[in-house]
Amino acid sequence: MLDNLVFGPVIAARRRTLQSHFDVRRQFEKLEESCVPSYVHGNKLAAWVAWQRTKAAAALYRRHGSAGAILDFGAATGEVGHLIEKRGAYTIIEQDDLLAGVCGEWQEAQRTTLDEARPGSFAAMFALDSLEHNEDIPTLVARLVPLLRENGVLILSGPTESWFYRLGRRLAGFSGHYHHSNIFDIEAIVAKHCTLVDARRVPFLPALFRVTAWRPRVAR
Repeated sequence: MLDNLVFGPVIAARRRTLQSHFDVRRQFEKLEESCVPSYVHGNKLAAWVAWQRTKAAAALYRRHGSAGAILDFGAATGEVGHLIEKRGAYTIIEQDDLLAGVCGEWQEAQRTTLDEARPGSFAAMFALDSLEHNEDIPTLVARLVPLLRENGVLILSGPTESWFYRLGRRLAGFSGHYHHSNIFDIEAIVAKHCTLVDARRVPFLPALFRVTAWRPRVAR
């Protein structure tokens, strides 16, 4: 199968699962802010780029993560969880009940909220293409970082919002304007609380996304 050659067997299987579970054309308005339409996109190049950022995040977790609980903020269907060997319990923060439900079912994930999550509880945190959807990012980051252990890792990804990125979105059929920031602005905010330890570009050139790993340096 072509998908196996392009994506590899694990991601090809995830694409089939997502395609069978969601009617993306009918549910597009509800799913557009998630990565699901990109993951199952009929254009293999567009879908490949979407999965590359998730693969990069998984690689950073394997390199920098340690044993302990994992928090996936804005998890949607939690696809990164299928690409890693989890080193602790997997917990999600996801506002959308539909997405959180299937994530819980497929990943055996526990769902929590920012108010319920306890400081210092997590060895790793993913915030993949999620922070840019929020209006008050500085306040959100200031609440998220203390949830990490002192030696924890925050793995972040987001769009560059370059002209090439915007062109690619239009060619892929995505026209929504729901990002409140770009990854460079978000990284500048995160840098006030954390130290950058690793960075990847996706794809390398031209970079449409950045995927980075950070260690918290906020005094507890």
